[in-house]
Amino acid sequence: MLIKFQTKAYATITMFGDVAVTLIKLMGHSGNVPGALLAEDVPNALARLKAAVAEHPNDPLDPAASTSRGSNEGQHVSLAHRALPLIELLTAAAAAGENVMWEN
Repeated sequence: MLIKFQTKAYATITMFGDVAVTLIKLMGHSGNVPGALLAEDVPNALARLKAAVAEHPNDPLDPAASTSRGSNEGQHVSLAHRALPLIELLTAAAAAGENVMWEN
């Protein structure tokens, strides 16, 4: 499953579903898809996501499907790298006062 994050202030971002749900939960949301943040809630969600990334920047956050492939064994993408596009989207949405939506 893929999840798309959208706001009028930034380009649409598509992520693997399990990675996206983890990041949504780190923003303080339920993890339900589809979902949304009102413009006034975006700065708080951004702060929570940034705090979680700052606390565990090197923790692996890989999609479940990639862990079953033998060729990628020992290679992981960190939480900080996975979260960066969403942090940029949330930053743009907060600056522009726009809502953020996600759906599959």
